[in-house]
Amino acid sequence: MPAVKGEKVAQQSSVKQDGTRAAAEKAFEEGLKLYRQGTAESLRQAIKKWEEALSLFRRVDDKKREAVTLTGIGRIYSDLGEKQKALEFYNQALPLGRAVGDKRGEAVTLNNIGRIYSDLGEKQKALEFYNQALPLDRAVGDKRGEAVTLNNIGKIYSDLGENQKALEFYNQALPLGRAVGDKGGEGVTLNNIGGVYDDLGEKQKALKFYNQALPLLRAVGDKGGEAVTLTNIGGVYDDLEEKQKALEFYNQALPLRRAVGDKGGEGVTLNNIGKIYSDLGEKQKALEFYNQALPLRRAVGDKGGEAVTLNNIGKIYSDLGEKQKALELYNQALSLYRAVGDKRGEAVTLNSIGAVYFALGEKQKALELYNQALPLDRAVGDKGGEAVTLNNIGVFYRDTKQPIEAIKYLEQSATITLQLRNYIGKENRKTFLENKRGRAVGLIDLLIDQNQPERAFEWANLATVADLADYSRLVDAKVSNPQAQKAIDEWNQKNVQLESLRKDLQEKFSPELSQKVNQLQEQLNQEAEEIRNRFLEVADLFETKPTDISQLRASIPAGTTVVQPVLLTNIRNVPNMVALFVLTTDKLTVKKIPINSKKFNALLTRTNASLTNRFDDRYLDNLEQLYNIIIRPVEAEIQATKPKQLSFIATGKLRYIPFEALYDSKADQYLIEKLPISYLTRLSSNSLQAKATQIPASAKKVMAFGNPIPKPPLALPGAEAEVKKITQVFPGSEGFINSQATLSTFKIQSPRFSLLHLATHGCFQKGGCPKLGLEENTLLFADQKFNIRDAALLGLQNTDLITLSACQTALQTESDGEEISGLAYLFERAGAKATIASLWSADDQTTQTIMVEFYQNIKKGMNKDEALRQAKLSQIDSHPFFWSPFVLIGDAR
Repeated sequence: MPAVKGEKVAQQSSVKQDGTRAAAEKAFEEGLKLYRQGTAESLRQAIKKWEEALSLFRRVDDKKREAVTLTGIGRIYSDLGEKQKALEFYNQALPLGRAVGDKRGEAVTLNNIGRIYSDLGEKQKALEFYNQALPLDRAVGDKRGEAVTLNNIGKIYSDLGENQKALEFYNQALPLGRAVGDKGGEGVTLNNIGGVYDDLGEKQKALKFYNQALPLLRAVGDKGGEAVTLTNIGGVYDDLEEKQKALEFYNQALPLRRAVGDKGGEGVTLNNIGKIYSDLGEKQKALEFYNQALPLRRAVGDKGGEAVTLNNIGKIYSDLGEKQKALELYNQALSLYRAVGDKRGEAVTLNSIGAVYFALGEKQKALELYNQALPLDRAVGDKGGEAVTLNNIGVFYRDTKQPIEAIKYLEQSATITLQLRNYIGKENRKTFLENKRGRAVGLIDLLIDQNQPERAFEWANLATVADLADYSRLVDAKVSNPQAQKAIDEWNQKNVQLESLRKDLQEKFSPELSQKVNQLQEQLNQEAEEIRNRFLEVADLFETKPTDISQLRASIPAGTTVVQPVLLTNIRNVPNMVALFVLTTDKLTVKKIPINSKKFNALLTRTNASLTNRFDDRYLDNLEQLYNIIIRPVEAEIQATKPKQLSFIATGKLRYIPFEALYDSKADQYLIEKLPISYLTRLSSNSLQAKATQIPASAKKVMAFGNPIPKPPLALPGAEAEVKKITQVFPGSEGFINSQATLSTFKIQSPRFSLLHLATHGCFQKGGCPKLGLEENTLLFADQKFNIRDAALLGLQNTDLITLSACQTALQTESDGEEISGLAYLFERAGAKATIASLWSADDQTTQTIMVEFYQNIKKGMNKDEALRQAKLSQIDSHPFFWSPFVLIGDAR
């Protein structure tokens, strides 16, 4: 009987266990349904259901299901932003999975723990857990899990800025995902690879991978992954300044974020859309989206993201003049940045608050905030932020009449800004320059006011050098010295990594990443200095400190007076001026002249339009106004130098104006009627070196190329006659026309000639020359179109002058003249002592007449500037359209 009784009890116990297990499974399934709904409320309800299931699984001692449930609860807390809470549950699940020998489950939990540490910024800790998971995935043959883990490891290396290492892991994950037919996993990996190329600045390559990922994620219905990729594509177009295109992709991502209940992602996308509208100047529209993003970022506990959006809203209110409202928002953001330990965000916000107090007249309060921000900028290695803060402190001292302190801080800010220019990728350079030009300008203005004209010019010249370096980088110019080119390429490769690290640091601060940025920054600074010292031909690319005025003046040839107008406009709380510097080998003077910047810009545009239209008869009035602004105020200073010739350093839109055509109404003369005129790209001890042994005029000879493609629209019939007449001037000269005018012939023959003449199309205007079918920065030869970025490979080391008599440039709305100075700069770097280029396409017959007479004057022994002057004076009674476009840039002797 006892045995029977005992057996019955055992049966009851088993039935009871089965019921408990069924209840546990039911609670788990109910929790899973709630989890899939994705709302904050349903997630909280799911936790309750899974806690109920957890208790029941424990009662039946099902450790495997207990571990699965603990992992699920951890996942919900992670989704809700409660990372520490999630970690507690994952750490409970891990030993249970190990106890029952569930290696696959153990690998999943290790991966989840790794993600938590990654989200918390503890990247090395995350890596430890991923590296524990990887051999477990491989041990159980879980290729899908292995691919996930490899992806996670790749993401860590990407976050740490080790992009090549990240690519290695992503490229291991990709074939595994494909092998098991995991299109979703493949899409994720392709998206991540795109992210690496995005960080490396290879935007088109990034787009290629994002666009491969997109259809895969759509095919498996992964709306969340699709939204991430669409957002990434939008980010690329934002970086490329294609704002409307970016908006299209953000707007596609938004409903997907909502469909999957991804409130955090929805907040990010709304914030991004707001930023686009802000960039487009639609402040109220931006405000609408920021205000939608804010409660979502709060709902998911994303305090860092909430701080970013509050900052963005504060900026809008500040721009709209609602300073008190801006202060409220900035102060809310500040407390959040401090709560999450984001020192960079804290520094940015302190600067923003300081700027508001400065605008409200509470300048001392502003200074206190700037001084709080500065050590934070330095602590996290945010050089850009440090430059902003130093500039703000400098402006404070300037406006409170403490010029010595102001100059100290403004010089530090300008130096860092110039260093940063070296490290900015192409896609971000335009925006960077637009936002930072005022720093050097403000410093130059203050130095002039403090009677330090020499120091002011040193900075003005350095700013001009930086413009040329920017142009060189934007066109990816090469150098002839292979060792120098290799050093630059290696430096650029590391620089891309630095830019990527900086971007990561801005998005999510971590002490180890900050240390890595600082170390790489210091390494690149040292390498830049080494390249600058080893290879003088590329020194300009790495200049971040002004060259001493004595060295600059020593580069000016005897008898030459240099004039540089520097626009001092759009500086906060400073009247708009133009500074007119006049220099010789032993003297420098400067005068500041008040101008209306908008009217002056309009005058430049008007003058260019009247000069480039042979039928416009209003040109003298415009040229007179420019003479009265640029020359008249310093006429006495120029005359006191007793010049034999004038050389101008033009910047910005002034580069489109031929200064020889400026008109003195009192003397009824163009400037060229008084003196020979030439141009310099900048002053450099490397550019105007002591003139080598003079080649006798009788020994000079010309190699001339003309009309390489004699078919419309590229035909230049007048160029053939031009070549024939020019080559007759000097015995031993050679001409190549039509199919003979090839690039290969030019490269082979050019070292034999000191004078090179190209009567062929050259396109140097932004956006190219559609009517000619030429891209910008190209020269036309019979066999190919040559991009001047490779000018250093043309073999111009023995070239005294290269003349481009059929160039095409154009002043456009966003033009700043870099292409004109840049063209001459690249030829100068390639070895040519001087370049003649045309600011617009002139009449064929007049061009031929001027060019032939120019070479005849050279044969008579005239300097290049005087030879060109006399050739132009022969046409002086005609409209300046015909004679003024040809400008001589470089050594005029």
